[in-house]
Amino acid sequence: MDIKHLEKAGRGAFLIKGEDGVRLAEMTYVTAGETGFIIDHTEVDESLRGQKIGDRLLAEAVGYARENGLKIFATCPFALRKLTGNSEYADVFGG
Repeated sequence: MDIKHLEKAGRGAFLIKGEDGVRLAEMTYVTAGETGFIIDHTEVDESLRGQKIGDRLLAEAVGYARENGLKIFATCPFALRKLTGNSEYADVFGG
């Protein structure tokens, strides 16, 4: 399952689409100035539950942040829970 990254006009998403083109999983964000972005929503279709898809989406977001020297903030409960206090993400988590 490939994760695609879309970005347009200050908003973006890491997503997985099904064969029919329908979004099965997504993690959306809004840019926060020039130095960061805020993850505001994560959703995974029932058909993909239990496969750690949310974790994979977060890993893509973290990789994107590292590659671009950005900080991640979160209002999404899932992302916030995964990022808070996790030393693996300390270099990119902005609080």
